[in-house]
Amino acid sequence: MALVSTAGQYVIWMAYLLLGISVYLVARMLLREQEVREAQERLEEVSDIRISDPIARMLQPFYRQYLVPVVRGKPFWDIRRTVFRRKLVSAGMKDELTADEIIALKILLIVVFPLLGSLLKVLGMMDVSWIWIPLSGVLGWFYPNFILSRKIERRRIEILKSMPFIVDLLALTTEAGLDFIGAIGKVVEKANPSPLIDELEQLLKEIKVGASRNEAMREMSNRIDLKEVRSFIAILISADQMGAPIGKTLRQQSETIRSDRFVRAEKAGAAASQKLLLPLVFFILPAVLLMVFGPFFLSFLGSGGAR
Repeated sequence: MALVSTAGQYVIWMAYLLLGISVYLVARMLLREQEVREAQERLEEVSDIRISDPIARMLQPFYRQYLVPVVRGKPFWDIRRTVFRRKLVSAGMKDELTADEIIALKILLIVVFPLLGSLLKVLGMMDVSWIWIPLSGVLGWFYPNFILSRKIERRRIEILKSMPFIVDLLALTTEAGLDFIGAIGKVVEKANPSPLIDELEQLLKEIKVGASRNEAMREMSNRIDLKEVRSFIAILISADQMGAPIGKTLRQQSETIRSDRFVRAEKAGAAASQKLLLPLVFFILPAVLLMVFGPFFLSFLGSGGAR
């Protein structure tokens, strides 16, 4: 009788245990479905944004779905996350990728590049030593950095090209009676899209959320990280602090930027002429000499042979 009661207690405890496990599994499943739903909503928000880099675009479903949830929120990546967030803004890619996605892409490429290299090696499409296959993972880790650096450099060149025109527009609008912030808003509204217009639009957003004008301009200077822009922003801040007329300051800066642009063009032209000297001497000049003196040389050989 005691044995039966003991067995009944075991059955009851086993039932409680199974019930607890079932509740745990159901709760975990519900939480998992909620996480998946939230992740899908985040993906749907950015699914219509086309990533410019083909490799990042091709691997997008893999790192967004499997690696970003692992990276997101981990304190270990905080320093790199801050660095990549600033670089994405400077490269104009803040709407294409996030800092967590860049980190996830770097981790994925550590595996993808060696796998791709092994496949090409086996198929005979790439003749390299096997030791370079695992080392290609290092290239995969640094590939997103190369993407960002290239985008940042191109964006800086476009900003330099558009600066004189944009500063002229700012000078005209301020001289027409608008204050500096109003002039920026009018230029952003009317001018054609460009990286510098995007930066001015971001400046206006920061001012609207509570940043002072000087702080927003300093942040813009840090994002672009160009000597010309830093000098321009510093002069504007000094003029604002001293109460100097912004319109006159903008007009002077426009002339300075334009003259600096001509100086850079002259330097680039001088450097290009020096770079052309080597192919001119070793390739073009021999071809010209051959065309000029070749017929005489052939006629001389022919006359000598006939004689």
